[in-house]
Amino acid sequence: MDTVSNLLEHTGLGLRRSFLKEIVENPAPNVSFYEVAPENWITMGGKRGKQFRSMTERFDFVCHGLSLSLGSTDPLDEKFVHDVKDFMREHHIKLYSEHLSYCSHEGHLYDLMPIPFTEEAVAHVAQRIRRVQDILEQKIAVENVSYYAAPGQEMSEIDFFNAVVEQADCDILLDINNVYVNSINHGYDAEGFLRAIPGDRIAYAHIAGHYVEADDFLIDTHGADVTDPVWTLLAKAYELYGVFPTLLERDFNIPALEVLLKEVDTIQSIQNAWHTQHQQKSA
Repeated sequence: MDTVSNLLEHTGLGLRRSFLKEIVENPAPNVSFYEVAPENWITMGGKRGKQFRSMTERFDFVCHGLSLSLGSTDPLDEKFVHDVKDFMREHHIKLYSEHLSYCSHEGHLYDLMPIPFTEEAVAHVAQRIRRVQDILEQKIAVENVSYYAAPGQEMSEIDFFNAVVEQADCDILLDINNVYVNSINHGYDAEGFLRAIPGDRIAYAHIAGHYVEADDFLIDTHGADVTDPVWTLLAKAYELYGVFPTLLERDFNIPALEVLLKEVDTIQSIQNAWHTQHQQKSA
């Protein structure tokens, strides 16, 4: 956590093509780092490629993968990992993160599927993460994902997640919204989940919105405003572990950039509140 936190300031935004031109011309003062899915940008050329280069020359970036399929039994796509390594070096990108899930089985599944919470799966996915880290020559961060079923479950989500992180010796991308969504859908205590993670491994966090299908069923969409319970959970995470870099994700129903930046302002205000309280306690 310390290495990445020293490289990145504290508020981030997922960079989307829909507002690339606008943010190149008018950089957001409250955004310190940006995140991109390498699959969408590695082959980018032309005008957008130049715009992207102008951004990476001015700001810190992280990569968040979509397709590596860490939990799959298909062979690891090592060529893609090498391509990511070259892309990161070319643009001086600080970190690579991926979902603790899988999205392929003898072909692409076009969704993020839950890895069975078993000891066998822990060993399998940890070995694949270690291989990725060997190729990249640095640690990656794995994200706790939302899931709607737990086939073959032998342990709890938090025990599975922690076991993978420990065996792989990797960092964590903490998705606050996913913790909340899963806590409602699967009936566990979200704060308890936060307390159980190895906080010293948090590289950065995501915060996003979700869709309310029913009082006891939420769908992780990244297509809505962040809700009050998720903001409260972010504040609790800071209370437990101190402020860490936090990035707003919005993948669908993307509003005007100024609307997104207001949510980034909210991240910053929660961080500032923690700093103020921390200073008062230290005085």
